[in-house]
Amino acid sequence: MPYRTIISPTELARVLGNSNSVIFDCRFNLMDSSAGRYAYQQSHLPGAHYVHLEEDLSGPVTPATGRHPLPDPAQLAGKLGRWGVDSATQVIAYDDASGAFAGRLWWLLRWLGHEAVAVLDGGWQRWRGEGHPLTTELPESAAAHFETRVQPSMTVTTEDVEHASLLGYLLLDGRTPERFRGELEPIDRVAGHIPGAKNHPFQQNLDEQGNFLSPRELALAFRAQMGEVPPEQIVCMCGSGVTACHNLLAMEIAGLQGARLYPGSWSEWITDGTRPVATGDEAHE
Repeated sequence: MPYRTIISPTELARVLGNSNSVIFDCRFNLMDSSAGRYAYQQSHLPGAHYVHLEEDLSGPVTPATGRHPLPDPAQLAGKLGRWGVDSATQVIAYDDASGAFAGRLWWLLRWLGHEAVAVLDGGWQRWRGEGHPLTTELPESAAAHFETRVQPSMTVTTEDVEHASLLGYLLLDGRTPERFRGELEPIDRVAGHIPGAKNHPFQQNLDEQGNFLSPRELALAFRAQMGEVPPEQIVCMCGSGVTACHNLLAMEIAGLQGARLYPGSWSEWITDGTRPVATGDEAHE
């Protein structure tokens, strides 16, 4: 059976080297865009290709977009094909941030219609801590054809978010509480959150070791935020549409399928100074 949400290091070790699987190293640092590639060059999982958040998993930034727009589907599909991914490939993504960046690749593949993709639970630290193999060798791949089946229903636009209450959407913002409340904003030029949004920091999906909580624990946490709103009406966002994918992955693990991503997220919302901004804890209407 394909892995569609997370995979443990032990499970990955069993399929390591399988010709039907491709591994991606998604390590990245928002404050140093070269750090992830450097870390990969020092050591990585055997067979892993490095993918860069801004060069591979995002599109060009414009004055009207957020910091990490979605990549062009055809361009990403071409890269995936060159990395050896086709419709039958099991994809595994990992990082050293408990899935904060690997979750982006997981979501993008689902968006392109590829469901056999999983995030390494516990990531780089757990893999290394359990004594599994590492290498500096660069992988070789036979080119494949990756066919896209883009799922437009998985996203919402800024215009949709502007009419969220009319559409029945509930926004879940995955940033830290300090950023959500507008007390601290180290990245974006405006602090605060979208009126009506609730705060669900992606770190709440993890235990103290950086592993995902159980499906039951995740479901309880999300249900407490959602109330009577069905998963299909949940819109996940964050600063730029990256760590929001962690919440979408956690909801999938919890059996709460159908939530959507606001790709532009907070950094796109604030490109127009006339859009409202809220601060504090309350989900102001």
